[in-house]
Amino acid sequence: MKTPITAPSATRPLLKRRGFGFTLIEVIVAVAIVGILATIAIPSYTKSIAKTKRRTAQVCLSSFATQMERYYTTNLRYCVDTTPADGTCDSTVFTLPGLDCASTANSGNDYTYSAAVDSSTYTLTATPKTGQSTRDAVCGTLTLDQAGTRTASGTGGVPECW
Repeated sequence: MKTPITAPSATRPLLKRRGFGFTLIEVIVAVAIVGILATIAIPSYTKSIAKTKRRTAQVCLSSFATQMERYYTTNLRYCVDTTPADGTCDSTVFTLPGLDCASTANSGNDYTYSAAVDSSTYTLTATPKTGQSTRDAVCGTLTLDQAGTRTASGTGGVPECW
């Protein structure tokens, strides 16, 4: 009876280990695929974050506008204080109402909100801070006035930014 031919015992452990590892080419291909995906995904993710924060600022501007209109309905002027002599507004005394949307937990870290107000008009402004201004240079500063006119200071224009 013939005995079966087997590999020498010195090579048998090598054959067993070979099935459990990665070759250098497999690792290089995997790193290349991850690198390609990262070059596509990271800019897209950054753009999405900037757009989300811009939308939050737009909602906040709309909330401020709602408060301004509510005040106008009651007092027939947008500004808070008037001088008794001529009825004009003192814009140096005006402050925006404290809304949750402008807090640092929401969009306050990314935008600064301000208003230019007189008795019959207002312009609300959301100015991006350092991080958001570099991420969202296309839209820049957003404004909203009493007539509902929306503007953006960047190159993107109103359709893209609002």
